[in-house]
Amino acid sequence: MSDIASDAPQTLSDEAILARFRASRNQPTGSQTLGFELLAVRQADREIEVGFTARAELLCNPMGQIQGGYVCAMLDECMSVAGLVTSGMTHVVPTLEMKTSFLRPAMPGALRGVGRVVKWGRTVCFMEGELYDAEGRLLAKSTGTAIPTPFASFKKK
Repeated sequence: MSDIASDAPQTLSDEAILARFRASRNQPTGSQTLGFELLAVRQADREIEVGFTARAELLCNPMGQIQGGYVCAMLDECMSVAGLVTSGMTHVVPTLEMKTSFLRPAMPGALRGVGRVVKWGRTVCFMEGELYDAEGRLLAKSTGTAIPTPFASFKKK
């Protein structure tokens, strides 16, 4: 075994990626607002599972349901994290377009999201997301496309 450092990216296990997310002290404020928590990483399936704690005082409309824009944000979060994981933690995946179908109202409390990458291309990534309530009922589904962008090329404006 060599002690020489390699320029090749390090391959992280599912458990290592999950631990990295859980140890992060730099969670985006949008993720905090949604009550985001990464629950599972399945790189072999290009899939992740997320828990959301939807707080009524932050996310609900006057009817007591989670406002549709926040449901879209949850699904976008699921899909973009699936893209990040699929890239081997080397790319961000800014959303190019997204379509959401609302199947039943999302209520405050514990929600579960699933994000997966359907196809990872050189210039476009195709993704899917699903949001479930605590009883396992499907609330909303999304499809989206994104532009895989290496971290080194990503610039904050």
